[in-house]
Amino acid sequence: MELVRLGRALGEGWIAGHEQDDTDRCVKSAGRVLRILELFDVLKREAPVSVVSELLGLPQSSTSVLLRTLVEMGYLVYNNPTRSFAPTTRLSLLGSWVNGPMVSDGPLIRLMHRLNVRTGQAIVLAARNQTFSEYIHVVQATSPVRLYVVQGSRRPLACSATGATLISDLPVSEIKRIGIRYNAEPQEVDIKVSVTTLLERVQAVRTNGYAFHHNTVTPGAGTIAMCLPEPMTAHERLSIGIAGPSDILLRSKDEFVAAMREEIASHLVDSDGEPQRCDAIDRFSSSSPVRLAAVNHGG
Repeated sequence: MELVRLGRALGEGWIAGHEQDDTDRCVKSAGRVLRILELFDVLKREAPVSVVSELLGLPQSSTSVLLRTLVEMGYLVYNNPTRSFAPTTRLSLLGSWVNGPMVSDGPLIRLMHRLNVRTGQAIVLAARNQTFSEYIHVVQATSPVRLYVVQGSRRPLACSATGATLISDLPVSEIKRIGIRYNAEPQEVDIKVSVTTLLERVQAVRTNGYAFHHNTVTPGAGTIAMCLPEPMTAHERLSIGIAGPSDILLRSKDEFVAAMREEIASHLVDSDGEPQRCDAIDRFSSSSPVRLAAVNHGG
């Protein structure tokens, strides 16, 4: 995503995200479709072909074809007077059954908004995507001096706070493999992290219960991250982070860590002190052999 252009489109002066195009490693048309849908989630408004093409760095002709295809399939609508496209309700309902009771219907999103109110900073929800920590949901900062975090951005597991928390329960041998692979492959930001340093960071997470990295991927900014209770989701580990200017995080670290612990305990732990669990996926897949086959085929 073209960050400078996106910042101008959003009216944001300080923006954190990623610019690399990962579609070369997948079916290009499929990757581009998903990037288009993610862009609308970031913009939260309709957009013409020219804006989508410019912000994603895609040819305008192929962007137009993809947008028209999504209209035909019912996932976008075309506004003739403004010559712009916008998502439909059908798109918003996709995936609503996945962890619905925990995410779209309740405590996890409330937790993020509560932390946002208490800290004024951006709150990110991250999940592991191969060797990356991916921000799957963001509640943007409300403070006057703020860091805008692009939803869908990825950070290497080896050099990010959310990454350190997401791998903190892995065996040492697996953590070493992640570190070796990270240092061997070209990265968007040239930051080397020795295997020894990575192991020390993971051990700090295990000891303290959180990770704090700053001035690494985004100069002048950082993230305090903490893993969410493991049983709350059926299939993936999730981490929550407070992202903002380094000086604010350094000054308020203890306060922010306490807020995270309090809100996690309040929203994601039941009356017996046990982490809540969402079995929506398990209920869906086990209710019908046909549905189970469809889920397995898709995943």
